[in-house]
Amino acid sequence: MSWRKYIGPGPIVAAAFIGPGTVTVCTLAGVNFGFDLLWAMALSVIATIVLQEMAARIGLVTQKGLASVISETLQKGILRYFSIFLVMIVIVLGNAAYEAGNISGGALGAELFVKTPIWNLGKLQLNILNLIIGSLALILLLTGSYKTISTYLTGLVILMSIAFLGTAVWSKPNFLELLSGFQPTVNAENIFTIVALIGTTVVPYNLFLHSSLISQKWKTIQDLKYIRVDTLIAVILGGLVSMAIIITAKAGSATEVNSAVDLAIGLEPLMGKMAKYFMAFGLFAAGITSAITSPLAGSLVVAGSFGLSTDLKSLPMRISIMGILGLGIVFSSLGIKPIQLILFAQLANGVLLPLLSGYILWLVNKKSVMGTHTNRLGMNVLAFAIWLITLLLGGMSVWKVLGS
Repeated sequence: MSWRKYIGPGPIVAAAFIGPGTVTVCTLAGVNFGFDLLWAMALSVIATIVLQEMAARIGLVTQKGLASVISETLQKGILRYFSIFLVMIVIVLGNAAYEAGNISGGALGAELFVKTPIWNLGKLQLNILNLIIGSLALILLLTGSYKTISTYLTGLVILMSIAFLGTAVWSKPNFLELLSGFQPTVNAENIFTIVALIGTTVVPYNLFLHSSLISQKWKTIQDLKYIRVDTLIAVILGGLVSMAIIITAKAGSATEVNSAVDLAIGLEPLMGKMAKYFMAFGLFAAGITSAITSPLAGSLVVAGSFGLSTDLKSLPMRISIMGILGLGIVFSSLGIKPIQLILFAQLANGVLLPLLSGYILWLVNKKSVMGTHTNRLGMNVLAFAIWLITLLLGGMSVWKVLGS
């Protein structure tokens, strides 16, 4: 069997997995706590694999996206309208906030290579790089197919992974000290960073994105084994890249880090000028790949919730893509600090993630939806434990944002 049979939307999932927000959170984890929180990233990877597998299985069996299945299953009553409203508001506005962070983060990485002017238009500060990154994402989304997007993202994800993993190896970490980071430790100082690491890994819009794209590649339940391999590779690769950023951040000499750009500059005394450019390219690639996947996921949710076409060339998809991308460019041009945008997106995640993971667990055990392909007991125990974690994560994320 050709190896291509095993490759589906995994590269798109991996591209959505690693964005500037993830890079920044992992950087702060490494600078502030060294290797101590590698266990939290490993836990996040396990949770993501379980949730993504269930979402993908729902997509395979129903040949529909998660938004469509939720909309069709909850056919009447206040719960239906509340669920659709909450998903729409949180995903669309949350993705617009993420998109602003993606565009701004990609521009920050690119600025270490090139300097461009900033135009002041009233309250807007238009960075040429923001417009370039937003335009590239829009062109690919409007003129390409899902296959074309996957091809470009596969190349960018490979280059991004080489940049981050290569820099981590280059930093020559102490192997025994690194292994000690997989021993769980929780205290008052690191709890919010743990929440942020899990929150930036288990991303709600990725579940919608994955389930919607499954039917573009696979049609029968016999393809489930290919889906599981594709999912495992994508999520584990994303987890390894995140861990590489933590490892690299621990090696850097920066004492105050507000973004991955500070880390890139802080690496220069230890590892030379090339390390700075490796990190900068990784941040740029993370920004532009997520700038493509975020509006794609949001538009799939919009179209799926109202039973509209999810073809990339359809009018509903194009209007939704341009709307989310446009909001992202506007938000990134308002002078709002990226951390504020990330806080808003975390709040959106905190509200949606426990609800969405609960829906997934309910749907994947509903025989009228899944037939004979419902969860087994062991999978349900693991999934329920993860749901409890997402509930705790959601509550803590909301508390953290409201408290700040």
